[in-house]
Amino acid sequence: MLKTILKRVLQSIPTLFIVITITFILTRMIPGNPALTMLGPQAPKEAVEQLEEELGLNKSKGEQYMMYLKQILSGDFGKSYSYNQPVIELIMERVPNTLLITLTSLLIALVLGVMAGIISAIKQYSMLDYIFMVIALIGVSMPIFWMGLMLVLVFSVNLGWLPAMGMGDIGNGLWDVISHMILPCFCLSTIPMATFARITRSSMLEVVNNDSIRALRARGLRESVVIWKHALKNALPPIVTVLGLQLATAFTGAILTESIFAWPGMGTMIVSAIDNRDYALIQGVVLFTAIVFVVINLVVDIVYTMINPKVNYENGNGGK
Repeated sequence: MLKTILKRVLQSIPTLFIVITITFILTRMIPGNPALTMLGPQAPKEAVEQLEEELGLNKSKGEQYMMYLKQILSGDFGKSYSYNQPVIELIMERVPNTLLITLTSLLIALVLGVMAGIISAIKQYSMLDYIFMVIALIGVSMPIFWMGLMLVLVFSVNLGWLPAMGMGDIGNGLWDVISHMILPCFCLSTIPMATFARITRSSMLEVVNNDSIRALRARGLRESVVIWKHALKNALPPIVTVLGLQLATAFTGAILTESIFAWPGMGTMIVSAIDNRDYALIQGVVLFTAIVFVVINLVVDIVYTMINPKVNYENGNGGK
């Protein structure tokens, strides 16, 4: 296990290096001058040039790139131009808010999606199966930004049931926080919920008709025990794999969701950083997100190995 973890960590280094390089190149392609954006269009040329020198923007792209690499290798994500704070501090301030809606939406998606997939597998080709799978297809196909706008239009603008923007304040009561979470969490959970439902259905259909499951039924075990204790356990590996991928996807998908609902997380922060040409903050958030992806994939590999000991990652293809 330790050898597998070490191998995965070493394999992630080139990936992170590529992410750093591509992000650096793309940020420098954003139109506009960060110094001019910070000082305003009426700022004197001398002041702009002085700020460029302070920020290191007057150096060549190659020199800026090498400076950035040295910073990253020393564990320094740099300092935000627009916030005038270390990037890592800004990220740590916003990560809990992003994780709050990400984990909540993923929990909702996992519970509802897995239950729908199990019911669909048990009642294959029934009307309920068709309804669940059609809903799942719609959920996978529906863009997050469109779903968010429709939720705001219906439940906030037309009906006035739920707030459309902000995070809420625990000082105003627990319901204030929950009510602000309902729309963004539902919006963010639609795609993973549909994915879980389809994967669970497919995985359960492969398991429920196995000889081992038939033998358990022949022994007189209750159907609920056969399904929830034995069949679901054998169907877990694909679900665990998808869970890791959906967690990483939901974390990055929160950028759109947070922008729509003005949720004070990493999504709104990186949008603000792009508007302000804040190179250091953009690079820091993208790199942090890439690290999250790597860590989640590593955890998924470890959990998958624990669930299915037959899996062997040493041969490079999973050994499945």
